[in-house]
Amino acid sequence: MSMAQKRNVLGEPLQLCSCSPNTGFFRDGYCHTHGSDNGRHVICAKMTVDFLAFSKARGNDLTTPSPDFDFPGLRPGDHWCLCALRWKEAWQAGWAPLVVLSSCEESALEIVPLDVLKMYSTESE
Repeated sequence: MSMAQKRNVLGEPLQLCSCSPNTGFFRDGYCHTHGSDNGRHVICAKMTVDFLAFSKARGNDLTTPSPDFDFPGLRPGDHWCLCALRWKEAWQAGWAPLVVLSSCEESALEIVPLDVLKMYSTESE
């Protein structure tokens, strides 16, 4: 399926999440997935100090650069494609970051309901 055919959680064409830093399972800036992506990196989120600390405490340090994996390390304000289950875990714990609905792949709805994502939409800032 081409990028033009991929849909976001609103049923519209999937939009770019971030190229600086370059995000996504495929590092193409889009939060889309396929079978080899066990984490399902489909939620475009705006990083916060609290979420980054939460993720690090859960064993996924997103702040330390890892050049071998073309990973610059994240800072608050960066947009990043998160695993849907990690976002859901953060939401349930009270640390979920805001999301960019137009950049979240529709398959995220299999894990997180749309009404929950809408409560955390950057459009509500």
